[in-house]
Amino acid sequence: MILSKFRGRGAQINTANRFSQLAASREQVESIDDWGEADPATRYIEQEGKSLVNKVDSPDVGMFYSMNPYQGCEHGCVYCYARNSHEYWGYSAGLDFERNIIIKKNAPELLRKFLLRPKWECLPISISGNTDCYQPAERQYRITRRLLEVCHEFHQPVSIITKNAGVLRDSDLLSGMGQKHLASVLVTINSLDESLRRVMEPRTTTANQRLRVIRELSDAGVRTGVMLGPMIPGLNDHEIPNILEAAANAGASFSAYTFVRLNGAVKLIFHDWLYKTFPDRADKVWHGIEDGHGGKVNDSRFGTRMRGEGPVAELIRQQFKKFSKLYGLNQDSWELDTGSFHHPGQQIRMF
Repeated sequence: MILSKFRGRGAQINTANRFSQLAASREQVESIDDWGEADPATRYIEQEGKSLVNKVDSPDVGMFYSMNPYQGCEHGCVYCYARNSHEYWGYSAGLDFERNIIIKKNAPELLRKFLLRPKWECLPISISGNTDCYQPAERQYRITRRLLEVCHEFHQPVSIITKNAGVLRDSDLLSGMGQKHLASVLVTINSLDESLRRVMEPRTTTANQRLRVIRELSDAGVRTGVMLGPMIPGLNDHEIPNILEAAANAGASFSAYTFVRLNGAVKLIFHDWLYKTFPDRADKVWHGIEDGHGGKVNDSRFGTRMRGEGPVAELIRQQFKKFSKLYGLNQDSWELDTGSFHHPGQQIRMF
């Protein structure tokens, strides 16, 4: 393994923005012109949003609605499918995605306005459908906590997916909501190998810390699971049994997984990172991803894009299913409560 040029960053390049009509390229690496290759500090860009809650049409992700208080993500996961969304804001899906974080400061007010709509028929809302709601910016802005406070006030059920131990700061809220079936948390762990995590997800919490999150939230009465995402053949797929065992021992009650897909600019970003970081096994990994997507590295079809197909993807699916059952995951029937939703001041509906 070769250490990254930009330490603490996943992407090592800034890819072109497909929506931009202007582009610049460096033709000679020997030139002395300043191309901004230094690694500046993360920049927080505060904005007032117009909307927050989005309907999710994809049947692959297991959510009805999602909300994201932050655009871009400092975690720097090199494989992240959400990178492409940063192009809509005028940035690159590469280093820009990790260094320019857009803060939706009025997110709690937007959520309150949404929940007060007369036509809202309560369904669970996922926090972090795109970027991690507990990324480092949350320590300063605490927007996710304020979203949870609004949900608690309305008895609005929420699910959270995160890979940051910062979620434990809100264990007081989550505990009460969890015991009322108003909150569940899915913790992403795709490797127990710290050397791999440091280069693939450079600004995330360690696997041991994520297992601690599962343990403490489970002990607090919050239904907590583990997400193995993404599984990358030749890189971390061999860790499926160990991750599921560790998560189950920590108290996880359910599990999920995804097969890596490299959509849009993520294909270029991941390819660049892979061949720079793991030149000894890059071909094997790349071809394994292609084998899971019919000779490509991405498949946008619903039903297959998150699972892949073919022998490699099927082996991962079988291992996940086998060891999830072995360690007692996904055995219970459990749902978030949508029946107790009410506007503040109204009497809770009884069924």
